[in-house]
Amino acid sequence: MNWTDERVEKLKKLWSEGLSASQIAAQLGGVSRNAVIGKVHRLSLPGRAKAGGTAPATASRAPKRTTSAPRAPNYAARATTRTVTRAQGATVVREEVEIDTVEEMEFVPASNVVVPISRRLELTQLTERTCKWPVGDPLKDDFHFCGNDSPDSSPYCNYHQKLAYQPVSDRRRAAR
Repeated sequence: MNWTDERVEKLKKLWSEGLSASQIAAQLGGVSRNAVIGKVHRLSLPGRAKAGGTAPATASRAPKRTTSAPRAPNYAARATTRTVTRAQGATVVREEVEIDTVEEMEFVPASNVVVPISRRLELTQLTERTCKWPVGDPLKDDFHFCGNDSPDSSPYCNYHQKLAYQPVSDRRRAAR
């Protein structure tokens, strides 16, 4: 298949209108999609317009979030705009991209939390009514269990229950 001047002009026109390589190949006839792509690159044609009239710079950008998801309490999110360049086809496109950045905030512990003093029990000293919360590294000599009194149906004392059993909504909020 020879690329005549008329066929090249038709290729350029269809490419600028935003048709896909497959659609252009079908309209030209006697040429494959890959042949169209190869000719476009050899001609160094600019990135084509997307169907629907959107600009190529915004077509590849991720959609903006309209709602802000709750974040972990020690992080703050803010949006910044950065100009980036990237290749689209045979051209380089410059676009402004909105980026969610996260900055670490200072952690201020709650002042009304009472941490119980552990009774420092070993495994053999635990009973049904003692807290079985492990404290420290099991491979070290100072490893022990909390040992405070636990309610009837729990292996942990009231304080360690709050750490171990978090409502699903709190866990989802902390994971984001």
